[in-house]
Amino acid sequence: MTLSVEPEAPVTPPPVRDSGVARILGLVVSALATVVTSVVELYLTPLRLGGVPIGVAVVFAAAANWALAWFAVQTAGRRWAVGVPWVLWTVVMLFAAGAKTAEGDYLISGNDWIALVMILVGSLSFAVYAYRLIVRRPSL
Repeated sequence: MTLSVEPEAPVTPPPVRDSGVARILGLVVSALATVVTSVVELYLTPLRLGGVPIGVAVVFAAAANWALAWFAVQTAGRRWAVGVPWVLWTVVMLFAAGAKTAEGDYLISGNDWIALVMILVGSLSFAVYAYRLIVRRPSL
């Protein structure tokens, strides 16, 4: 007596469909994360260790903004999505540079070199990520 075993057809997963809702949610999450990280960056700017200012806000801005740009592009599936956190972050920083506290102090003053470098490096993180998206060859 012989048994014949027929091989089963491989099971293929159903095709993944792009969901517009998932894209929008990804952009909303990246926008909310942008506001949170930009406020954290502003709070880290005056951080000192033994009276000496340390530039932890600069490093945090570079890493957080790169991650925000990556997250926005990955969740939205479009290259232009890097603009959402970039523009929002820039607006928050411009507001912080021009807004006064109740005591009359600016959140970011013109003589605070850490804040100015943080703004430069934070914006450059988005710019370099966007540039890399532009020059990257599309995969075939």
